[in-house]
Amino acid sequence: MANIRERREELERLLVSDAGVRAADSRGRLRPEEEDTVRTCFQRDIDRITHSKAFRRLKQKTQVFLEPEGDHYRTRLTHTLEVTRIARTIARALCLNEDLTEAIGLGHDLGHTPFGHAGERALNELLRDEGGFRHYEQSLRVVDIIEKEGRGLNLTHEVREGILRHTCDPLSETLEGQVVRLADKIAYINHDVDDAIRSGTLSGEDIPPVVRQVLGGRYSARINTIVEDIISQGTGSGAVRMSPEVEAAVNVFSGFLYERVYHNPVVKGEERKVRGLLSGIFDYFAANPAKMSSEYRAIAEREGIRRAAADYVAGMTDPYAIEIHNSIFVPMAWTVK
Repeated sequence: MANIRERREELERLLVSDAGVRAADSRGRLRPEEEDTVRTCFQRDIDRITHSKAFRRLKQKTQVFLEPEGDHYRTRLTHTLEVTRIARTIARALCLNEDLTEAIGLGHDLGHTPFGHAGERALNELLRDEGGFRHYEQSLRVVDIIEKEGRGLNLTHEVREGILRHTCDPLSETLEGQVVRLADKIAYINHDVDDAIRSGTLSGEDIPPVVRQVLGGRYSARINTIVEDIISQGTGSGAVRMSPEVEAAVNVFSGFLYERVYHNPVVKGEERKVRGLLSGIFDYFAANPAKMSSEYRAIAEREGIRRAAADYVAGMTDPYAIEIHNSIFVPMAWTVK
């Protein structure tokens, strides 16, 4: 008699088209494992990611605005959840594998640094002689090498490949991975502008007219327009894409975002402090590897101290990085008893 997983795999033959990846057809894991009786391989990957330490830390990692005042600004965790929901909607409509899509979406930013892209640029500069630092590559390092005290999560090939390719070229080999790549952009161009308006950095009237005309004037309307456009294009071309008109408007929107938000002098005003803070922590642990936990000391032995120090710093949350910096460099107040 078939178990629950096997029945789900059989159901996927009806729900997931030949363009998608069915769990039974996965290329497997780095280290072979016995199959679960309840969950498909992609469902197990979802659980491994959501139970990981790196996933929990996303709640205190910056999206765009550093240390924002107020409860309603996005964090790296809320961004991840928004990406995943958008991606699942598209995957379902295109008859792709929702579980694979969700796993990639939940794992795509596990390697992001504290303080958002400012932190990523700082570590990239520090590791210039070692080939630099890119968050999508770091996300793969997290699931392969760093999690579970150095054993990694041992995810399936399709999830690992989708995580790695969610930003860089070439495109993911799976349509599910391509869906997450598009969902990532849909999410950040809309919620980062929403946060910028909330902060007073922008007003709704600043959004370029072509964006409002083609995509819509409201946050939810713009997301809906792009999602419906992608769905309408189908998968017959062997790729997941937007129509030329919508893609052009999205590119204008993205360029506007980089000019008015990401490179805004007010938003970037604290970036110099981020570089100083992270470089100080990095240099300290590169000089004192014994101060790092065991999984990072093991990385230092295999790949060098600087690589291990970068892994350690990249995994920190914003407040923990500040706490560590202060404990190393800020004198403690002397208390008389």
